[in-house]
Amino acid sequence: MEQKTAMVIFQPSGRRGQVPIGISLVEASRLLGVDIEAPCGEHQACGKCKVRIEEGVFEKFAINSRSDHTSPFQPEEEKILSYEEKKQGYRLGCVARVLSDLLIYLPESSRAGKQVVSKAARKIDIKLDPGVKQYTVKVAKPTLEEGLADFERVCLELEKKYGLSSLEIDIYALRSLSQALRAGDWEVTLSIWMDKEIIRVRPGIKPNGFGLAIDIGTTTIAGYFCDLETGEVINTISMMNPQVKYGEDVVSRISYHMGNPDGLARMSSDIIEAINNLIDRAVTDNAALDEPKSGSPVFPDILKEDIIDLTICSNTAMHHILLQLDPQPLGTIPFTPAIHHSISLKCRDLGIKILPGAKVFFLPSIAGYVGGDNIGVMLAETPHKQEAVQLIIDIGTNGELVLGNSEKLLCSSCATGPALEGAQIEFGMRAAPGAIERVKVDPDTHEVDYKVIGRNTWKRYSAPEDMQTRGICGSGILDVVGELFLAGIVAKSGAFSTKGKESHRFRKNEKTGFAEFVLAWEKETCIHTDIVITQKDIRQIQMAKASIYTGCKLMMRRMGITALDKIKIAGAFGTHVDRHLARVIGLIPDCPLEIVTSVGNAAGDGCRVALLNREKRKEADLLCRNLTYIELTMEDDFQNELVSATQFPHMTDQFEHL
Repeated sequence: MEQKTAMVIFQPSGRRGQVPIGISLVEASRLLGVDIEAPCGEHQACGKCKVRIEEGVFEKFAINSRSDHTSPFQPEEEKILSYEEKKQGYRLGCVARVLSDLLIYLPESSRAGKQVVSKAARKIDIKLDPGVKQYTVKVAKPTLEEGLADFERVCLELEKKYGLSSLEIDIYALRSLSQALRAGDWEVTLSIWMDKEIIRVRPGIKPNGFGLAIDIGTTTIAGYFCDLETGEVINTISMMNPQVKYGEDVVSRISYHMGNPDGLARMSSDIIEAINNLIDRAVTDNAALDEPKSGSPVFPDILKEDIIDLTICSNTAMHHILLQLDPQPLGTIPFTPAIHHSISLKCRDLGIKILPGAKVFFLPSIAGYVGGDNIGVMLAETPHKQEAVQLIIDIGTNGELVLGNSEKLLCSSCATGPALEGAQIEFGMRAAPGAIERVKVDPDTHEVDYKVIGRNTWKRYSAPEDMQTRGICGSGILDVVGELFLAGIVAKSGAFSTKGKESHRFRKNEKTGFAEFVLAWEKETCIHTDIVITQKDIRQIQMAKASIYTGCKLMMRRMGITALDKIKIAGAFGTHVDRHLARVIGLIPDCPLEIVTSVGNAAGDGCRVALLNREKRKEADLLCRNLTYIELTMEDDFQNELVSATQFPHMTDQFEHL
C-alpha cells in the first residue's frame, strides 16, 4: 500500500505530526504550526527558507530521517545553496518535498516566529575584578649596549610598574609584540589573563576589552556581553540549543552518542557553532543599536578580537559534550563525571572565534546531573553566606535543587523532563509567538480565557480569529493544570472528574482514545484544529511536578527541617511561573507566598559574576568541594514519595497555607 503521510519533526520548536506525502517543507511547517521565513512568496529567490535535513536514526523520536526522504535537488537550489551547505544537508524549504519521515532543523535565520527566551540580565552587585585586565607600559628603546629583547623589556616594566612577575605570553601576542612596540612609539597596552599570561598587545593607550558569559542549557543558550572596564551588560543574546534535535533531555543525547560513532563530535560541533553565532550577534547587534541598553554606551566598532575573556556554565552533560569528553559514564550509576574542577582552555583549541589568545573558563561540575550552572546559581544567590535557610529550585529540562545556608548546603537533581518547557505535550511548544502563556478557567461555565505570546490582549477582549493561537508553552501548561484542578474539572488524582466530563469542552479523542479538554477552538487558531490538553499531558505534568516536590521534601528531611525561610525559583520557566498555582498543584512545598520569589536566570548571572570577578572563580571550586550532593533515587522511600507527590497538591502532605 502506497504511503500517504509521513512523520515530520521540526526542531528546535519540537512540533511534529503526520503530513501528506508530496508537500513542500514550507507547507509542512505551516500545517504543524511552525513558520519558516519565505519573504519572496516561495519563488525560490530569497534563500530565507533554508532548513537542514538531519541524517540518522533518532531513537528518542522513533524516526529514521534521511536526505533521500525528500525530493531531489533542483537547479533553483544550486544557485542559492553553497557547496558547504549542500554537504551539511541544507535544502530550500519551498523547493524540497516530503517523501518519507524527516527530522528538520530550522536555523535561527529561517524562523519566522522567533523563540522568546527569557534570560534577561538582572542588576546584581559585582565587585569588578575581571579575569583579564589591561596594563599600559612605556619602555625605553633598545640599544646595542643593553641587549634586552622586546618581551623581556616589557616584562621588566610590568614588574616595576605593577608588580607582575613570571609572566608568559601567548604565541599570537608574541607575534604582534615587536610591531606594536614600534607602532606605538614604545608604548603598548597589554591584556593579561589572571596576571599570568599576556594574551594581547596593542600599540599606544587602548581601552579595556569585552567579555562574554554564556549559560548553556539543555534547551536554551544565553550570552551576556559585558564591558570589562565598567562591568555593564551591553547586550543579552539568546537562542535555542541546536542539540534539541538529538532529544530534549540529556539522557537522549547521551544515548545518541552511544548509538552513533560520530555522535559526540556532531553534538559538540553544533554547540560550538551556536557559541560562534552568539559571538557574531553580540558584535553585530551592538553595532546596530541606535540607543544604549540600560544606560550602557554603544560601541559601534567592536570586533570579535575585542572579546578577550569568556566564561561558560552548563549542566555536566552539556559540559562533557562541548569538550568531547565521553558522557557515557554520566548515564550509568555512579554517574561519574570526567572532571569536577573548573578548567580554563584556549578558545582557539575549541574552535571558538574570539581573540586567538583568549581563554574560556568553565565553572566546575558538582556531580553527574548537577553542573556548573548550579554553581552559577549559588554565586549569584549566595546561600552559603546567609543565615536564612533557602531552597533554590532551578527549573529546566533537568531540575536542580540547592538547600541550606552558611552552615550547611545540600544539592540534588531531579528528572523533570521537558514537559514544563512544552515538549512531550500534545500541543506543547516552546515560548514563541502564538503560544498560550497564561490561562484562566471559569469554575462555573468552564469557559477558557487565555493570552498568547506576541499579543497583549486576552481572548475575552478579542475576536476569535485575531488570536492566531499555535499551541501552549510551559507557563501556560502549568496554568491550565492548576486552573482545571481549582475549577473541579480535574480531580486530586489528576483524572478528569465527573464534573469535568460533563463540560461542553470535554471529549474523548476518536483516534487516540485519550480524554481531552478543549482550550482553544479551531476558529481561534492558525493551525486549523482545536488545541486541547489531554489526560496524557496532565500525567506528564504530574510526573514533572512530583519529581521536584519529592526532591525538595527529601532534602528538607535530610537537613532536619520542616519549614523554609525563602524559596527562590530560578530559570527561564521560573520567571513566568504563577506562584499560587505552583503551590496549588504541589510543585513547591507548602509555604506563605511572600517567601517565594523568582530570581530569573540565576545560573547566567553567576556565570557573569565569574567573568567579572576572578576571586569568584576560586570560590566556585571551593563551593564544589564543600557541597553535599544527594542522589535522590537512593534515598529511603524515594519511589513511594514520588508516587504520593503525583496527586494535587499531594496524596497525604497537608498544605495549610492553601
